[in-house]
Amino acid sequence: MVRYGCQTPSQSVILDYKKTLGQEAIDIYKKTGLSPYPWQEKLIKDIFAVNDDGLWTHSKFGYAVPRRNGKTEIVYMAELWFLMDGKNIIHTAHRISTSHSSFKKLKKYLEKMGMVDKVDFKSIKAKGQEMIELIETGGVIQFRTRTETGGLGEGFDLLVIDEAQEYTKGQESALKYTVSDSDNPMILMCGTPPTLVSGGTVFSKYRDQILGGGKKHNGWAEWSVGEKTNPYDVDAWYKTNPSMGYKLRERAIEEEIDDDDELDFNIQRLGYWVRYNQKSAISELDWNKLKLKSLPILKGNLNVGIKYGKDGDNVALAVGVKTLSRKIFVEVIDCQNIRNGNYWIVDFLSKAKPNTVVIDGASGQEILSDQLKDIKIRDIILPTVREIIVANSMWEQGIYEKSIVHMDQPSLSQVVTNCEKRNIGSSGGFGYRSQFEDMDISLMDACLLAHWACREEREVIKQKIYY
Repeated sequence: MVRYGCQTPSQSVILDYKKTLGQEAIDIYKKTGLSPYPWQEKLIKDIFAVNDDGLWTHSKFGYAVPRRNGKTEIVYMAELWFLMDGKNIIHTAHRISTSHSSFKKLKKYLEKMGMVDKVDFKSIKAKGQEMIELIETGGVIQFRTRTETGGLGEGFDLLVIDEAQEYTKGQESALKYTVSDSDNPMILMCGTPPTLVSGGTVFSKYRDQILGGGKKHNGWAEWSVGEKTNPYDVDAWYKTNPSMGYKLRERAIEEEIDDDDELDFNIQRLGYWVRYNQKSAISELDWNKLKLKSLPILKGNLNVGIKYGKDGDNVALAVGVKTLSRKIFVEVIDCQNIRNGNYWIVDFLSKAKPNTVVIDGASGQEILSDQLKDIKIRDIILPTVREIIVANSMWEQGIYEKSIVHMDQPSLSQVVTNCEKRNIGSSGGFGYRSQFEDMDISLMDACLLAHWACREEREVIKQKIYY
């Protein structure tokens, strides 16, 4: 007996409606010789719902389905209907290859319906400037890759955002007004949950807004797991992939599993939405590339970075040491409330005997500096703004050069992979800040100060005397 994927969304916001034009779109699509799956039929009916005035019930609709389920077929059904109705459409995608592929697919569908190029429709095939125009109805569809200026000054009845996980705020600002002049506009967004390297934020924020009881005339549907799931959970495959049994097979999904990257499988195959913003200045992917499974062989001197938080609440201490492989190992020792005093810092440093101590943060650096001098620690640096800028730049460079290594401390990794840049000074310098109030950037700042101390440390060259 064939088992099929769940045909209803895991989560959805579908407004009440009595009438839909979805069956018209389905009937047009079937003229290609293809038949939509049950979940596709249900979704296009929801999207094409109309009110008593003949306006779209959902003037904007977003949906997310794991890869290879046929989510773009919904878009093609919508586009064929709009073309037959003589409307103007713009189909946008993140990549030229995706945009061009959609152009070829829609053109092929028109040909499957018995239409002939240059007789029933006109087409422009130039990559990046593709267009199809139906001669009888006057319906036009343009295919474009998204930019922050593309679409300005043009008007459309349907705006399609394919690969919506890559849809940026700047692109939205350029495109959302292109349907304003339409008597009955629709914006249709489709994609997958953002991966760890996705640059878009609009899709995630739209989802949060709609599921949170957001805006009128908007809809949402998704097939997803609510929490990170074992990749070998076959029931989860069927729950989140509605085309299982139709076009997807268990064997194909099993081949996709990578035991070293369960999170990516959860996102792309099980529709898992990671809690935190993916557009971090330092991605989880880049940070994980620096992760070690065991403590490296340490060769250099111990250097310490200490950061007093901007809000004056916490102080963090981290260490940096050069390794045998000439990389720099960083680790957070502790982060405590300033009310606990500096005793724990002084105690650690008195035993560790570091080579250099870098202290940043006006709320406590002078007091701590005096305390360290009392225990005979002399090489103390209170960095200038210029030096802080250099330290931040070296940190970024070290991550991309893979010259930094760490042991994946959960608190540090969470802060590093959920940070954004902030301007420092007036010469283009930058620092970092956390994207979330419950994460203290001081953890990372202490590490990058320790890293900077290691990078600036000069190796002592022993003098050799020959006789």
